Amino acid sequence: MSVLDDKINQHFPGLVVRKDLVKTVKGNAIVPSYVLEYLLGQYCATNDEATIQTGIETVKEILAKHYVHRNESGLVRSNIKEKGRYKVIDKISVALNDKTDAYEAQFSNLGIKKVLVDSATVKAHPKLLVSGVWCIADIEYEFAEDKNISPWILSTLKPIQLSHFDYEAYVAARQQFSTDEWIDLLIQSIGFNPDMFGRRSKLTQLIRLIPFCERNYNLIELGPKGTGKSHVYSEFSPHGILVSGGEVTVPKLFVNNSSGKIGLVGYWDCVAFDEFAGKQKRVDKALVDILKNYMANKSFSRGVETLGAEASMVFVGNTRHTVPYMLKHSDLFDELPEKFYDSAFLDRIHFYIPGWEVDIIRGEMFSDGYGFVVDYLAEILRSMRNYDYSDQYRDHFTLSSDISTRDRDGINKTFSGLMKILFPQGGATKEEVEELLRLSIEGRKRVKDQLQRIDTTYGEVRFSYQDEGGKEVLVTTLEEEEYPGYYHRAVASEESGDNTHQVSDALKARPSEAQPADQVSESEPEEKHLTFQENQKGISFDGLFGPYLRGASKITVTDPYIRLFYQVRNFMEFLEAVVKNKSQEEEVAVHLVTARDEFKGELQDESFEKIQESARTVGIDFTWEFDESGTIHARHIVTDHGWKILLDRGLDIFQHYEMNEAFAFANRLQEFRSSKAFEVTFIKRD
Repeated sequence: MSVLDDKINQHFPGLVVRKDLVKTVKGNAIVPSYVLEYLLGQYCATNDEATIQTGIETVKEILAKHYVHRNESGLVRSNIKEKGRYKVIDKISVALNDKTDAYEAQFSNLGIKKVLVDSATVKAHPKLLVSGVWCIADIEYEFAEDKNISPWILSTLKPIQLSHFDYEAYVAARQQFSTDEWIDLLIQSIGFNPDMFGRRSKLTQLIRLIPFCERNYNLIELGPKGTGKSHVYSEFSPHGILVSGGEVTVPKLFVNNSSGKIGLVGYWDCVAFDEFAGKQKRVDKALVDILKNYMANKSFSRGVETLGAEASMVFVGNTRHTVPYMLKHSDLFDELPEKFYDSAFLDRIHFYIPGWEVDIIRGEMFSDGYGFVVDYLAEILRSMRNYDYSDQYRDHFTLSSDISTRDRDGINKTFSGLMKILFPQGGATKEEVEELLRLSIEGRKRVKDQLQRIDTTYGEVRFSYQDEGGKEVLVTTLEEEEYPGYYHRAVASEESGDNTHQVSDALKARPSEAQPADQVSESEPEEKHLTFQENQKGISFDGLFGPYLRGASKITVTDPYIRLFYQVRNFMEFLEAVVKNKSQEEEVAVHLVTARDEFKGELQDESFEKIQESARTVGIDFTWEFDESGTIHARHIVTDHGWKILLDRGLDIFQHYEMNEAFAFANRLQEFRSSKAFEVTFIKRD
């Protein structure tokens, strides 16, 4: 176990579980993760390997005996009949039969209906009335001659969710972790390996949890397929429900006026719409209108009566086009169905998660470390809905007066949610508060900037904040930094045939801090300092360094971290940039100064020898040396024709990507990889 895993088990004994165990016990049981982790939490919430193995066998045995597979439902019903009483794990929904004035349960996989349920059970667990709840139940069988009487009798029913928790103990234990450790614990709790994500990517994952801890929070995430957009809402919490965007109706979501039955928003903390995008989807205009009112006012009408609810709304969907394509030809809401492509509806969204920044999920990204039993964390998040942390930045920062009330509400709710998740105990530093405030502003700005494209009546807003000294900080979105030429242009009007594009005055006045690689490579070498944000794309060694390598006959690279395979590969790709920027008839000497790997030094030698042999064939004389003093810290590139390039991260500027996937463009071309946050300084030497 890692040091963090030891610490997690020390401060949260019995409340955490090793995340790879879910796959171990799941088999072919089609159940949410929180159901499996509930069982694992009963038997495997420990770091003792022997106990874990015994617990795994127990959970497997419970699933084998009591989980109902649809294709084995007949056998289970037979067991109930023969034994008279049998325990099952199934999804159970309840409906009121107004003809008999009785509540009747339906078992999803077992396939039995009209099982009588007493009123006390329904009152204790009202979600049984809406879409169903996973439960452990004892079923009895007693045949009766009367055909109107069901032979199935529900003896006991226990929803699979935590019965109690100690919030104060949770907050006290949080104080034992640093911010980075806590973020990694939460990422492991979701099921991911934190080593595979950068800071910004981790926070993006955690934003998906805000709807569970903030009342009436409206979130949208659009991006490529396979990035796990809907996973949290279907698997993570018994208090959230994932529904297909095409299956939602007004009665199902809000209220059935004929029966008076309240819909999903009355029972769930979070209602997520899956597959929300798609131009061809048929959408009820009345649903959109009621949604708009609910998202703005937290209420909906039931005939002449107005009702309130606290459910957060989440919309997730896939995009077909790249970000620059959408920015050039339409906007970042382009994939939405026509009736949802409505500025009044979109203006009610508090945060837009840029799904194109989220990596497609790969096997190596899953965690085998310890995280909270998700049901425990779900209950913690639910209890946090009673708190408001939205004012905790006001001791240090003030939002610009240019930001409207609706924009301010979106920023405040996102900030409050992130503070609850990361700092339930309080005590965040000014820098940590600023980081979350900037992210909160960025997510709302992404919404507002696209609204300006869709509806010209929306005026331009200066999204900024001031610190105690009155210094203003302007907030930009990452895609604004990556594609400033497309981001700040109005889409051509089809009616007018106008093909001109207006660039905002703000962009003209403020050059982008982060420069796309093609702009860098075309420029003449000059002294400058460049800053790149995490998850920025369009960066390559050729684009960054090309102009500064041309004409050099000797290049020295100093980087202590050319040890692991991916780091050696980075260096090989740097040599490729050298080759691209030298004349075929010239030869260039490249010397590497690095540190020897303590455990894999022989592998380092072997890799460098192979590179040396290959480099000779393309006119590169590659040599290397290991710094034996162990004091090498600098990371820079020096050329013999007068340039020194300072690298705060060395050549390790890219996030993890699939190196073994031959058909992935990120594997073939650096421009399609997400970067880490890094800075480069170019200095002309005498």
